[in-house]
Amino acid sequence: MTGVLVCLLVGTLVTLLSARGGDSKSPPSINQVVVSALFLQGAAIVLVWRFVREHAITWSEGFGLRNAPARAVLLAAFAITVFLPMGWLLQHFSFSLLNYLDVEVTTQQAVQVLHNVGQGNALGLAAFALVTVVIAPLGEELLFRGVLYPTIKRAGFPKLALWGSSILFAAIHLNLMIFLPLLLLALILVWLYEQTDNLIAPLAAHALFNAINLVQFFINGAPAATPPVQQ
Repeated sequence: MTGVLVCLLVGTLVTLLSARGGDSKSPPSINQVVVSALFLQGAAIVLVWRFVREHAITWSEGFGLRNAPARAVLLAAFAITVFLPMGWLLQHFSFSLLNYLDVEVTTQQAVQVLHNVGQGNALGLAAFALVTVVIAPLGEELLFRGVLYPTIKRAGFPKLALWGSSILFAAIHLNLMIFLPLLLLALILVWLYEQTDNLIAPLAAHALFNAINLVQFFINGAPAATPPVQQ
């Protein structure tokens, strides 16, 4: 966790330095998004790999990857199908509540990037899709559900493990409007891991969720005030 936090701080610093001289109000570039992802989710993947190796276990042993993987994927698809309408309702509720409280509603960074990249930049869109559907879910699931949640739970604090890891997962996305939907998503991802004892379940659900929102953006577009929940 210390290593991940250090990488997060370094990635944030590099991203800010790369934006110097530009318009601070302009959307982040695709390069900044990729750099941020490599420093956070990419670093999490590398550090968890080191964590597994230092404990002299295989990935299958550590994360139950051989525990009925087909069932894990099917349960993940079912969970996301049930969650999506609830997540969108929570998002609209958050949007209305923030407006009522006169709190500024900011567009999610993922949507800003999509608008900034443009439909003609195939390489940029492919990089963004790779980060959104593969790197972000893998890094975050390994960190939050794979290591953080079970570690705190085994230390004798199951409720802290559930709520602490879920709140932290929602908070790192730094957007008030999607905090509640992501908190509910995190709780569902923990439930999937508990039901299957296989990290493939929350990983597949997370990747599917991001992919659906990405496809939704390209099909329907997204109003600036109500961006799709993602990552």
